[in-house]
Amino acid sequence: GTKSLAPCPNTSNCVSSLAPTSGHYVPPLRYTGNKDAAYRKLVALMASHQRARIVVKADNYLKVEFRSAILRFVDDVEFLFSTDQALIDVRSASRVGYYDFGANRRRMELLHSQWESARDMGA
Repeated sequence: GTKSLAPCPNTSNCVSSLAPTSGHYVPPLRYTGNKDAAYRKLVALMASHQRARIVVKADNYLKVEFRSAILRFVDDVEFLFSTDQALIDVRSASRVGYYDFGANRRRMELLHSQWESARDMGA
């Protein structure tokens, strides 16, 4: 499987939990307990998003395409499970353009809150 996520390009339309600069940084998703259960939970969360489409499912890795409602721009969102920590690195980037007006960051913040609330449900 994939060992690492690509670094963000020098554009404003990419965020990543591996980014060294605050402009691109978003926190990883954290989980407790079983990695397989966390993976299934992540797949279920992505499946619940009507504009999300899972395009790659691999060991420790998930790639999802999000299409914007109006302009049909595609954003590529990647999730990579750390092999030595109970966390999931994330990367979200627009496929075209330069500015995303904060859309990738807002999506990751939304996913983060959904992930946390799902975790509180004992998932």
